[in-house]
Formats: sequence, structure tokens, C-alpha cells
Amino acid sequence: MRISDYTFGKITIDGKTYHSDVIISSNTVKDNWWRKQGHNLAIEDLQDILKADPEILIIGSGYYGRMQVPVAIRDYLNGKGIQIEVAETTEAVKRFNHLQKECARLVAALHLTC
Repeated sequence: MRISDYTFGKITIDGKTYHSDVIISSNTVKDNWWRKQGHNLAIEDLQDILKADPEILIIGSGYYGRMQVPVAIRDYLNGKGIQIEVAETTEAVKRFNHLQKECARLVAALHLTC
């Protein structure tokens, strides 16, 4: 999967444009990713991500980086053997495009606004 464009509130993946937060895994895009607490990632928000069994999880924290990833979530994911990288979504997109060539079990969870 290739992300060709990202701007505030809009992302284009393999030629299809989405206007809601997304989870990208292998050859699948799940749009309308909704979090229990909006700008604060919670364990409940990770179910689809965990099903994908990622080796690396890239979290896009929003255009301005306002979505928080608490230490407890980071520890939980690390405890499951998942390497996580958190960055503003613009940088997360670049990192995803770079790493997808190197990692078959790569997942990105991207917040598109704030």
C-alpha cells in the first residue's frame, strides 16, 4: 500500500481518498477509525490493530500532533513485542512509505486532523 498524499483531514492510499482516520495493514485500509476518548488513545482503540499482528506500529498523532499516546499504551504494545513509532501524521506517512519495503507486518494508525 502506498500513501500518495496527506493533508489535514484527507489521505490518499493506493489512489483512493479517505476523509476519516484510518488503520492501514498489509493490503487493507479500515477507515472511520474512531477512538473511545478522541485525542487520547485507549486500549479499546487497538483491537483492529492487534488483529493485524504488527511487528511495527506507526501512529500518526494528527496534523498538529494533538492525539496523545499514553505511556501505559506504549508499555502494553511493547509488552506484546510491537515496536511503536509515534509522530505527527505528516511524518508518520513518510515513515510508513519508507518502512513498508522493509517490514511485511507493518501497520499504521493515522489520525488525520488536529
